[in-house]
Amino acid sequence: MLRTTLLLGRALRPRCGAAKRITANMSSASGSARRLRVLVDMDGVLADFEGGFLNKYRARYPDEPYIPLEERRGFWVSTQYESVRRDLREKAISIWESKGFFLDLEPLPGGVEAVTEMAKMDNTDVFICTSPIKHYRHCPYEKYAWVEKHLGHHFLEQVILTRDKTLIAGDLLIDDKTDIQGVEPRPTWEHILFTACHNNHLTASQRRLASWSDDWRAILDSKRC
Repeated sequence: MLRTTLLLGRALRPRCGAAKRITANMSSASGSARRLRVLVDMDGVLADFEGGFLNKYRARYPDEPYIPLEERRGFWVSTQYESVRRDLREKAISIWESKGFFLDLEPLPGGVEAVTEMAKMDNTDVFICTSPIKHYRHCPYEKYAWVEKHLGHHFLEQVILTRDKTLIAGDLLIDDKTDIQGVEPRPTWEHILFTACHNNHLTASQRRLASWSDDWRAILDSKRC
């Protein structure tokens, strides 16, 4: 409950003891630097959703048309497959609704290492902020299991599952979705667009992170000023 209060906390007021603990975490009595809160998306940023989908789709439907990664356009995979042939939409959806899909996703190069390094930085709090699919039989569990597998059991405390990321307070949100909308019209975070096959062709209004080999440290430093 305390963590929910801290993360959503525009309207909720923690109890006195909780408030003292939050204050102690966010700054010291000596006036040290404000803590930076970084929210990192999972699918398409840490986990290779696009590559994992294409491999499993082609294995399950070897005779059906598919869209190569270099031809992917638009965030929603199912929408583009539907444009090829209407019935392919449900076939695409069946892939990520299947048991094991999210758990089996390979990490994107450098992502696990970058998040691990971020979490060790002074005055920096890192959270995995990810949206589960509505078909919830497997996805929520597998997202937690993926984090435990690749980042360690201790990182489970840093996982936020939400369908609306605008409600989550932070300084930065690193996400591959170009238009993140929700009930909060002005989220507290700056959206850093993580480059993916489906958005690589777009001229984005946001700052970009081309990959985890790009200078993500400079982006964090820019928010500390």
